[in-house]
Amino acid sequence: MAKRHYLPVTEDVAGVSKETKAFLRKAIRTALAAEGVDFPCEIDVSITDDAGIRTLNNEMRGVDSATDVLSFPALELQPGVLPDPEVDADPGTGLVPLGDMVLSLERVQAQAEEFGHSVRREMGYLAVHSVLHLLGYDHLDEGPQKAQMRAREEAILNELGLPQTEG
Repeated sequence: MAKRHYLPVTEDVAGVSKETKAFLRKAIRTALAAEGVDFPCEIDVSITDDAGIRTLNNEMRGVDSATDVLSFPALELQPGVLPDPEVDADPGTGLVPLGDMVLSLERVQAQAEEFGHSVRREMGYLAVHSVLHLLGYDHLDEGPQKAQMRAREEAILNELGLPQTEG
């Protein structure tokens, strides 16, 4: 898996190890590779707490509540239709900006406990979920789009060695 992608991970909460950041980058790269993103791109990742993500959710989406992950695509894409690096790359960096991902470490930990699996599995799931959103996938229709997104998530998580039955 090429490491041509720029994936800065910043945090404003304690308890985010180098290993956690490395795992997040691995999950993101695995999702990008699975979706055929073989050109240099950028995804900015922020790790915060429930208060931080609640503020951002309210400012950006008008939803005054904490959530697990927010995805802010830089491009309007459709599932399976990738950006054109010749057209979409930033001329200064040569990277295609895919967008921003914000994770709540508090939600990651709480949901891992709630769903009975590891924090690593939950973090991997949310990172993959967000990458798919950045690439145009959606799940709001509760129908075929959601099924398509869930199938891609599970396939990528299996590649990461984090199947749904992981405990």
